[in-house]
Amino acid sequence: QVQLTESGGGLVQAGGSLRLSCAASGSTFSRMGWFRQAPGKEREFVAGFTWSGGSTNYADSVKGRFTISRDSAKNTLFLQMNSLKPEDTAVYYCAAKTLFSGTFNYWGQGTQVTVSS
Repeated sequence: QVQLTESGGGLVQAGGSLRLSCAASGSTFSRMGWFRQAPGKEREFVAGFTWSGGSTNYADSVKGRFTISRDSAKNTLFLQMNSLKPEDTAVYYCAAKTLFSGTFNYWGQGTQVTVSS
């Protein structure tokens, strides 16, 4: 049974930092990532991490401020978020793609990030 368990969300002032974690279990993943959904908006890609090789990519809106990383021993994905802005306010979701899937096929429950101005 695949489980993705996020933690680390919360309330922070603009300019502050938060670190999200996603503990993954139950399968072998080829790629994991973070998405977010703000009220009234569609879910959008934030950052991705390819398990083999460790390549990363980011949405333009977070480049230079957010860093995605992993602890492979603990099968945990992180998102370090610095210089947070009010427009970063959203529910953040961890997602995973198993080896033979073409898309992200597992999702966490989401964690709320609120940035006050």
